[in-house]
Amino acid sequence: MSRKILLFAHTGRPEATMAAAQACVRLREAGLIPVMSRGDLEIIRGTEAESVGVQVINENVALDDIELGVVLGGDGSILRAAEIIRHTDIPLIGVNLGHVGFLAESERSDLDETVDHIVNRTYTVEERMAIDVVVWSQGQILTHTWALNEASIEKGNREKMIEVVIEVDGRPLSTFGCDGVVMATPTGSTAYAFSGGGPIVWPEVEAMLMVPLSAHALFARPMVTAPSSTMAVEVLPANGHYGVLWCDGRRTNELPPGSRIEVKRSDKPVRLARIHPAPFSERLVKKFDLPTRGWRGPVRRHRGDNDREETQDS
Repeated sequence: MSRKILLFAHTGRPEATMAAAQACVRLREAGLIPVMSRGDLEIIRGTEAESVGVQVINENVALDDIELGVVLGGDGSILRAAEIIRHTDIPLIGVNLGHVGFLAESERSDLDETVDHIVNRTYTVEERMAIDVVVWSQGQILTHTWALNEASIEKGNREKMIEVVIEVDGRPLSTFGCDGVVMATPTGSTAYAFSGGGPIVWPEVEAMLMVPLSAHALFARPMVTAPSSTMAVEVLPANGHYGVLWCDGRRTNELPPGSRIEVKRSDKPVRLARIHPAPFSERLVKKFDLPTRGWRGPVRRHRGDNDREETQDS
């Protein structure tokens, strides 16, 4: 059976359309079958890709037949793709066409190399923690959804704060007025939670974050909880203000006063393909363009002629 690769493209950008056409041609030349959605395929018509036999997902190809998803875009495009394939075990690999592109594995200039890794199956797959999000109101479930990066509870009225009480593992911690609260995964620690003053958490760390946003309280620091914890935020009904729930900046729901938002680790992770096994610290430096002047590296011990241990500083 021919290997089928699903391409997701941010087709609102000409660069992404060109990259999608290039990837389709390279995959077909290597004997693999490129697959796209009907909408994305219509946008790249007229390019060289049109003649290489791109198949259409959910028409002549089922999601269960896909080996890998290739996302051509920024982090938003990767989050959109993760939403589409959420009920499958398809891994995703991102080619960054955006700005920071923390979730992406390679850059636009490396597209041919990325395709070669796919063709040769020289990639690994890592699992990233996702979170389950449940919204309760008056004893009923209003919403049951999920997130790869974060679930953020935000004020519904720009001019008014919302009053919330935060909770971890069934015990209340504090009540305050704020602009919102972010509950994030390690993957999401470099996204909204980071902008709100939260810590950067290495993806391998099994933990969750709770980051209050502009809270009027002495105890409103970012917190890191156990992966087995359940975090919750209740929107207090005192001032009658609604809140808004955003999951990964994509899925939104209104939060009536008195609603309760519970977050815990999802049983189903998101699978990301890797071709560059660089340490996460290296990715931080590259993506944030961090200065590393003066770095000398780890001390390496060695034996001299007189059998004396020497160090970097000796």
